[in-house]
This record gives sequence, structure tokens and C-alpha cells, in this order.
Amino acid sequence: MSKENPSFSQRPQRKPRPLDTQRLRDLAMRYVARYATSSAKLRDYLARKLREREWQGDDQPDIDALVGYCVDKGFVDDALYAAQKASDLARRGYGARRVDAMLYMSGIADDDALEARSLTEAAKWRAALLYARRKRIGPFSGPVHGKAPDKDNGDRSVRDRQIAGMLRAGHDMHVVCTVIDAPDFAVLREKGDDGLDAALDAMEPLV
Repeated sequence: MSKENPSFSQRPQRKPRPLDTQRLRDLAMRYVARYATSSAKLRDYLARKLREREWQGDDQPDIDALVGYCVDKGFVDDALYAAQKASDLARRGYGARRVDAMLYMSGIADDDALEARSLTEAAKWRAALLYARRKRIGPFSGPVHGKAPDKDNGDRSVRDRQIAGMLRAGHDMHVVCTVIDAPDFAVLREKGDDGLDAALDAMEPLV
């Protein structure tokens, strides 16, 4: 086994060059070209880079103006970003509270969150069913997958864990209990909810 070269291992890392107006702009352009992001996340990224590398420009750094430029040019669109992230969360089986958490962490203003929240509301039943299918609970815990927990016959602790899991995934209690307590799709269709029926129609080919 070859020994490590002392001169190489002890070589000090080169400190990144301090930022100026052009370098800060280049950082912003590379970031928005590589990542879908919100204006708040871009602002936080640039502020962090400024702390790490310091500033040597003649003028003071204007992060807000740079973020505003990216927004004006369409490189950053908070409403579009929020809607795309909300749709992605719904496809992964997450509910409204998880979407709200994403919107908060991404710094999305209420006006820019309208479409994301509308999409989330429209997809709430499908998202809940996707979660249930992944966890094999509710209508997905029948003869093919196993026995659904009987809340009146000693399986309450199992049901409680399932409820807790769906709540952590962001679904509201009404949706959670409706899905978990349904042994099959027929019981869900008896609810007479058009949104639920549409979600069941979309899910049936996947069962």
C-alpha cells in the first residue's frame, strides 16, 4: 500500500475569491439555471455565499435587486415553483399540511400560494389514496394485501398508528379516517363525494 504524500495531504485549501458585483451575479445565474427555486431560497443562497466569501466590490452588495432581476426575467417564478412542488408532494401521497410546510420553508407569499393550495385541495383524495396504497392500509389492506385492522376488535393500536402516519403526511382527520376505515372502494363510493369518486376512478387501474 502506497503511503500518502505528506506534501499533498498538508497542502492548504485555496480560499475562494471574495465576491464582487459580477461574481455575485454569476452565482445567481448558475443557481437558477441548475435549480428550480423560489425568490426567498435564492436570496438565502446568495446571502450565505456572501457570508462565506465576503465582499470586495466598490458598492455594497444588493441581493434584493439581483433577486428582483431574476424574477423580472422569469428565471424565478414563486407561484409556478409552489404549484410544481405542491403537485409533486400530492403525487407522493402528501396532504395539505405538508404542502403548507413547504410553502413556509420556501418563503412563498400568500398570493403566490393560491394555485398550489387549489391544486392540493383538488388532489386531496388521490394523495390520501396514494399514501394508503404505499402503506397497504384502508382499502389496500384487503384480501390481496392482508387484513384491515378492526377498530372494534382489538386492533385499535394498529389503527392509531395508521392514523398518526397519515396525519404526519399532512392529511386532515376526516380524510384519514374515511380512508383508513374503508375495507374496499365500494364503501368509499357510498360516501357520495364527487372528488373522492374521481380519485377512485383514477386509482382503480393501479389496484
